[in-house]
Amino acid sequence: MTTLFLRLMRVIFNISFSLFSRREIIGTENLPEPPYILTLNHIAMFDVPLLATVCPHNIRAFAAAKHKKTPLYAPILAGAGAIWVRRGEIDRQALRQALDLLKKEGEVLGIAPEGTRARKVYALQKGKTGTAYLATRADVPIVPVAITGTEKVKKNLPRLRRTDIRVVIGKPYRLPESGHVRGKKLEEYTDLIMRRIAELLPVEYRGVYA
Repeated sequence: MTTLFLRLMRVIFNISFSLFSRREIIGTENLPEPPYILTLNHIAMFDVPLLATVCPHNIRAFAAAKHKKTPLYAPILAGAGAIWVRRGEIDRQALRQALDLLKKEGEVLGIAPEGTRARKVYALQKGKTGTAYLATRADVPIVPVAITGTEKVKKNLPRLRRTDIRVVIGKPYRLPESGHVRGKKLEEYTDLIMRRIAELLPVEYRGVYA
């Protein structure tokens, strides 16, 4: 059901983005065979749907548990196989689900390491250690992705203006070690993950990683 739903949504998203945007996609040849973790800067609600039109693999993403009660978002997120996570705390159940996902062939986990969407100032915030934790435990490649332009869609859409959107996909890499990595090492690897995303972004989007 999830796979069929994701395919249908990809078609709908493709048509929608073709109508209200001009997409420039760079680096699709860098996408490896799953499983892997797709890390992105998160600047608008359109980011994950956009990636669904770019990536040939099905992307499963974390979604805030508060959206379970939202009539519009809940059915779509559930159908897409989202992993519900409680924001502002260490959600061990969500982490276990993500690790189980990354053990399966053909699965991609999409994560914004900042843990939330950037608002008003559309630049990178300090990353959280959850992505580094998952990457070291699952021992899978990480693919950095930089998105620009999606923050302007909401403003341009009512004016019937098409928005220029750019997606840059970097080369996959692995963290220096795997296994039970903790503490300061996870913080160091989180900075590495965030810097890989920052390198793909224009300077004004790099935020604390400029």
